[in-house]
This record gives sequence, C-alpha cells and structure tokens, in this order.
Amino acid sequence: MNNLLIKIIVIFSFLLSFANAETLKKFEISGNKRISDQTIIIFSEIKINDEITKSKLDEVIKRLYKTSFFKDINLSFENQTLFLKVEENPIIEKLEITGIKKQSLVEFIKGKLQLAEMKSFDQNLLSSDINLIYNILKTNGYYFAKISSAKNVDETLNTLNLKIDVEIGEKAKIKKIVFLGEKIFKEKRLKEVIVSQEHKFWKFVSRNVYINEELINLDKRLLINYFKNNGYFNVKIENSFVEFDKDSNFNLIFNITPGKKYFFNDFSLNLPSNYDAKLFENITKKFSKLKGDTYSLLKVNDFLDDINDIALSRQYEFINATIDETIKGDRIDFEINISESDKFYVEKININGNYNTLEEVIRNNLIIDEGDPFNEILFNKSVNNIQSLGIFKKVKTDIKDGSNNSFKEIDINVEERPTGEISVTAGFGTTGETIGAGIKENNFLGKGIKLNTNFEITSETIKGQFIYAKPNFNYSDNTLFTSLKSSTSDFLTDSGYKTSEIGFSLGTKFEQFQNIFLSPEIDFLIEDLETTSSASNILKKQEGSYTDLYFNYSINQDLRDKKFRTENGYVTTFSQELPLVSDNSELSNAFEITNYRKLSSTSDMVGKVSFFGKTITGLSDDVRISKRLTVPSYKLRGFQRGKVGPVDNNDYVGGNHVSSLNLSATLPTIVQGLDNLDVGVFFDAANVWGVDYDSSIDDKSTVRSSAGVALNLMTPIGPLSFSFANALSKASSDKTETFRFNLGTQF
Repeated sequence: MNNLLIKIIVIFSFLLSFANAETLKKFEISGNKRISDQTIIIFSEIKINDEITKSKLDEVIKRLYKTSFFKDINLSFENQTLFLKVEENPIIEKLEITGIKKQSLVEFIKGKLQLAEMKSFDQNLLSSDINLIYNILKTNGYYFAKISSAKNVDETLNTLNLKIDVEIGEKAKIKKIVFLGEKIFKEKRLKEVIVSQEHKFWKFVSRNVYINEELINLDKRLLINYFKNNGYFNVKIENSFVEFDKDSNFNLIFNITPGKKYFFNDFSLNLPSNYDAKLFENITKKFSKLKGDTYSLLKVNDFLDDINDIALSRQYEFINATIDETIKGDRIDFEINISESDKFYVEKININGNYNTLEEVIRNNLIIDEGDPFNEILFNKSVNNIQSLGIFKKVKTDIKDGSNNSFKEIDINVEERPTGEISVTAGFGTTGETIGAGIKENNFLGKGIKLNTNFEITSETIKGQFIYAKPNFNYSDNTLFTSLKSSTSDFLTDSGYKTSEIGFSLGTKFEQFQNIFLSPEIDFLIEDLETTSSASNILKKQEGSYTDLYFNYSINQDLRDKKFRTENGYVTTFSQELPLVSDNSELSNAFEITNYRKLSSTSDMVGKVSFFGKTITGLSDDVRISKRLTVPSYKLRGFQRGKVGPVDNNDYVGGNHVSSLNLSATLPTIVQGLDNLDVGVFFDAANVWGVDYDSSIDDKSTVRSSAGVALNLMTPIGPLSFSFANALSKASSDKTETFRFNLGTQF
C-alpha cells in the first residue's frame, strides 16, 4: 500500500511540474552526425519561446520517429532548455532486389517501396515493404513467392547495403472457373464475359490464365454488368475467392445471386425550367417503345448519352443527371432528373504514371480540356477513351480544388501494361491446311502507334502484310492507317489462273454521325496474272501485268448489343471501290446487313438473318478473272469452295454479281453439362452470275440453296466446327459437299 502511495505521489508531482508550462529558450542537440541541428528543430515543429508541456514533448518524439531518420531518441527539458540526444538510422547506400527476371516488375516494385537508396533505413519500414512485395506478387499471380532480406552495415560511415531476395516461384494457374448460384446463363457464356481464363496448354502466351486480383475485380464488374444488361437489376456477387487444390493450381469461384428478372415500365424526364422540353421529346418517345422489354443497364446509359448530347448542343454545359428507379413487381419505373450543377472550370489536368507512353497520347483522347467548363459525362467519356486504348492496366482519376472556387484540378493516374503480342495460327480441315504467325505492338515508341505484321499459308495462297495505325492523327480524332501487302494465289487447277500481287494502302476511319462510321482508303496494287494452256482464248488475253490505283470507302453502322455472341440488334455496311488510275478499270459496290433477335427469354436461342450483295462492272474492258466474284464459303454451305457459278472450259471463272441470304438459329443445349458445344440450324441461298465477255456461260437463273446443322465445339486443341448440309438446288456444274469441318487455334 505504501509503495502504491509513493508511486501516485511521484506521478502526481511529475504531472504537476508540467501544469505550469515553462518557456523554451534553448536547444541542446547531440548524437547527430548526418542530420543538422536545424533540420531536427524543423521536424520537431517547436521553436524558441514556445510554451512546453508534457504532451508537446510527446508529440516531438512522435514526429521525429515518424521521419525514420532515427533509431533512438532521448528527450528531456530542464531550465528552459530542451535536450535532444539521437541515434541516427543508417543511410541505404544500395538497394537490390534479386530473384525477379522481369526488370519492369522490379522497377515497379521499387517505385512502390517506402525504403529507397539515399534514404534512412528503418526496420519497421522494411517489414512493411516486404508485405507490400508479397501483395504485388500475388496481384501478378505469384502466390508461392518467398522473400528474405540481408543487410551489410558500415558502422564507420553509418551506411548499409540492403538486399531483398525473392524466390518468385511459379505463377498460380487457374485450373477451373466455377460459378455458384442459380444457373441463369450457361457457364460457357459467363466464361466468355470475364477476362480470366482457365489454363490450357495451348494458351501459354495468354496472361489471363493466372490468378490476378485486379483481373478478378474486373471480372466481377463485367459479370454484374452482363446480368444487369439482361434484366437482373439487383444482381449481387456475394463473394469471389480462390480455392487452392492439391496440384498447386487454383479454382476461381464466383458466387452469384442474380435475383429477379425485371422489365422496363414507365418513364419520365424532369428538366430545369430554362430548358426547351421539345428538344427532349424524342427521348421520351424512344423510351416508351421499351415498355415491357427486358431491363438493360446499357440502354439506360444510352439514354443518358442522348440527353447529354442534346444538352451540349444547346450549351447547357453544367448539368447533372440522376436516375430514380421504382420497382413495381417485376417492372421498373424510371425517372431521370436533370439539374444544373455547380459551375466550375478545369484549371489544370495532371497526368501521372505514363513512363513509356507520351503524354500527348493521353491528352489527345480527352474530350474535356483545360479551360473548359467541367462536365461529368464528358469527363467519364474521356476516361473511357483512355481505357479503350488498350495500353493501360488501370486508369484512376482525382478531382481537386483549384486556385479558387471556380476552378478544379484533375489528376489522371495511369498504370501501363505490356503491349506486345505474338500469335501463331494452325488449322486443318476438309478445305485444306492453314499455318500463320503474327507480331503486334500496340504502343510503339510510346505514341499509341499500332504495328502489326503477319503471314498466312494455305494450300492455295501465301500472303503477308504489315499494318501501321496512328490514332488521333494530326489531332483530328481520326485514326490513320497504312499497310503493305503481298500475296501469291494458285488457282490453276480449278479456275485456270495464277496471280501474284503486291500493294500499298492508306486510309482512315472516323465517326461521321452517331454510330455511323466512314472509312475512306486509297489502294495501290501491282498484279502479275498467268493462265493455263487449256484456258479459253479470251482468258489467255488477260495474261500480263496490271497497275491499279483505287479509292475505296465504306459506311458502317453497328447497333448490336454485343460484338461477340450478339443477341439483339443489327450491323450494316455499304462499300464502294472507284478506279482512279488502272490498266483495267472496274467499279464495285457491296452491301451487307445482318439482324439478330433473341428468340426466347428463357434460353440462349438467337435467330440471325443476313443479306449480302456485291457487283463489279468493267469500265474499260472485261472484268479480269482475278477480280471476279465468288460466293464466300461461309455464306453457302453444302458446296465446295470456289466451285459454284459460271464455268468456262472447265474453269470456274466467277461472275460480276453475287448475292446471298442466310437464316440461322441456335438451339438449346442438347447435352446437359456440355457447355462448350453450340448447335444451330441454317438455311443458305446464294447465286453468282454475269460474265461480261460471254453471256452464254452466265447461269443467273440458278439459285443455289442448302440447309443443315452446324456444330461448334471447343476442344483442348482449339475450336472445332462442323457443318452438315444438304444442297436443295444447284447447277449441273456445281460441286457439292455434305460435310465440312475445320480445326484450328491461335496460341
């Protein structure tokens, strides 16, 4: 009891001594060799004539330890003098990370560490940095890494060399991707939605077959958007996790709760009083047509884009758009509220993290610029533009206060990704064998320039090309592309000719109107044409060399809901080829439209209707045989490739006109559990006609048609496609085939 009382008295006396604070008149600092007295005083954040209390002294100790400059600090205050005795941490003279071959990963890790060369060493920071390295390696798929550290200290100079050794181990492969929860969509379909892939031996180039936490988070967002675009408004991914198996591989598991399926119901649009409501009437009418249709987040966002376009066209620059959704049973009422936002301008845009990519590449994709009124929708579109370049792993933004209330600063932080690709193609089937290879670079010289070189060899052709594409050429928002191409085609057996071509093209592509793209192009081609001795005299006259300079253009509108495995929408293209300078001038026109419609809300059945037509007309002479048209094999199944249409002296010479109509529909899964199999039925009808030099071989009256079943199966060595077709109508000279298959892959 006495001892307790004494302790209480001592503590009370100590606290009492600080109750009446004393004034600081002097610093006495010792033990520092490298760090100056003045620096220590600055970091202490106290100065002469400050009132000193115990709490202030405690804060001084915390601040000095926080600098990581000191291993030990002793502090006392007597007679208005602050005594500081310190022991400095050693300086890191050299920091080395070993065991990681990929130098870019080493540099990335070093950039994230708290410890660095010429900085003070701190053991706590080392422990924190090692944990950070573990997390970075896990994010990149290295789950089996082991990390150790070693210090070589020079006591005299108070410096050290720090070595962090990493046994990186193998990347964690995704053995299987599993989707738990109610089976709304086939697993195959969901695997196509996400980026991560199951590891297969032929995917050895792919980076997406390894566990990557960033990709998993992206996969979750993609899955949520997919379900929401198909009516599942309240979808939740309860959790996603990685399960370790006995073979040192991982199962990637997504636990999905889709909830109820919802449909569009009523719609209302509320505008500020100074807005012209008539400008927005078409939006209301457009939405009313959706009543009863499956809810789609994508369609809702399209409406927001339409509203923004109208607002900007009328200089309603400062706008906010919010959506109120009211659920009534399985229906959703939508109320979009437009209001004027706080008016401020973009003072400065800061771009960080682009170590290889030039800053102008990023700035050229910004719709909003410094000095512009800030518009959130345009800002989000700008970020999407940057992400769509395909050269950044992450794009993060931060909006900060500017020099006054009317201005904001925007930080755009990017993380670059590897942009080179190597591909090898191999295939074989009833139509022959194919091999090829290609090299692609999507960010050449850090300018966002795309380079692509590839070649392909089949039983009849050898061809190669080199493509150069420059986005936002000359600040026009248009992509400029040019290509060099060369090919040799041997059709002596079936069509009586052989041709060798070398050419050059220059073109661009830009959006002319909303969702309508124009692609003009200049093509220069040199061709050597050779015919067989058995060819007709008219065809033999076409032997020789030709030089062609053409202007080509195409107009494309793509309103599909998805580019791959489309369920609704259509895509249409018109193209024309106009001769400028040619030894044998021809004019060609082509048109194609394909419409998709989901046939059932409860299954994956999708119907497709496609029409294609093309014509070529000789302006100065007969259309030469290498330019004549044939029916593409995928548009007329049940017939041998190239062996349909007009025949001259046993040679299939093609025609001046070709058209086709294709009807197809997918079928529900026949074999339960076999999600990698798609089965469909089809009807093809096509014709090729018009041989300008001799109408007697023109069989325009004969329409070819076929019907059959198509199967597509994903095998361990690549996609395998089958078609079983029966020719319903044909000409006597046509050659048919009932069965066709192709097996090939890209790896």
